[in-house]
Amino acid sequence: MFENNTYENILERVLGRVKTDVDKRQGSVIYDACAPACAELAQAYIALENALDAAFADTAPREYLIRRAKEAGIAPYPATYSVCRGVFDTEIPIGTRFNIDKINFYAEEKLSDFEYRMRCETAGEEGNRHLGNLVPVDYVPGLSRASLTEVMIAGEEEEATEDFRQRYFEAVQSSAFGGNKAHYRQIVKEMEGVSMAKAERGARGGLVDVYITTPDFTPPSEELLKAVKERLDPTGQEGTGAGLAPIGHIVSVHPAKTEPINIKTEISVKQDYSKDEIAITIKEKLNEHLKIANADWERGSITIYSAQLLVEILDISGIENIASLTVNGGSYVKIPADSLVSLGNVEVV
Repeated sequence: MFENNTYENILERVLGRVKTDVDKRQGSVIYDACAPACAELAQAYIALENALDAAFADTAPREYLIRRAKEAGIAPYPATYSVCRGVFDTEIPIGTRFNIDKINFYAEEKLSDFEYRMRCETAGEEGNRHLGNLVPVDYVPGLSRASLTEVMIAGEEEEATEDFRQRYFEAVQSSAFGGNKAHYRQIVKEMEGVSMAKAERGARGGLVDVYITTPDFTPPSEELLKAVKERLDPTGQEGTGAGLAPIGHIVSVHPAKTEPINIKTEISVKQDYSKDEIAITIKEKLNEHLKIANADWERGSITIYSAQLLVEILDISGIENIASLTVNGGSYVKIPADSLVSLGNVEVV
């Protein structure tokens, strides 16, 4: 809106209002008197432009996007703490702290004999990366072996600005209400350890199948599946509305499946290039395409078209021509609604 109000344009307009018989050249009295004020006016217009951008959600920087979203009751997801399974050779008190690779975990809950739910004290993804032997921070009599064996609920970083912006627009533009698909997606994604979620109608009326993924797309642990189930529709009280699911909905929670696809492509390469080297780059390109396709899994079934994949790899340096490219032997493949897509066998001939 104010892009034309640059220092040069403002100064030109101001000097244009001065009588023609006055010296207006650079260094003259009138020029030197007007220039500083014009520079300040230009800065004021820049500030006005920034304020205008901050007022709208599509251009607002993070601080003002958060304030805008707060009006709709939406806030960025905070960083969460990873939860791991700890295995010991003796009973330990709840709250006992242990160290591994410069980060600490503490015993949060007993799972079974000598097994405990261990929560990381450092928020974010860091706690997901450390499995192995634990060193006790607090003295535990009789303890000689302690280790983290499994990530039960992955920790996540604070929601990125652009992800939060997209979620804000989805929330204000969608019709999430009363247990429809958008509503399930919204409430499940707010749960700790869940990255994406999708709800599908079950085999009979009233049955709802909810599929979830973890932030790193590894299979969700049984503990995470159970935690989501208990929040939505507690075991033993199915269909009663005791959880977040509406009355009459009997919810089952499943990990999102993964459907591998096989690619076969016939290419010719330029001189000084080898097909083996190019095949590695082709796999990298294909994996990146499937990663983007998986990001839209929540909104519907994924369809992979050979023509799109061909375009993705056509600009790889060293490829002279692509004679053909098939996906599972055909021109496209539609992935089941409950499944993500992964790269299977890639044959380059």
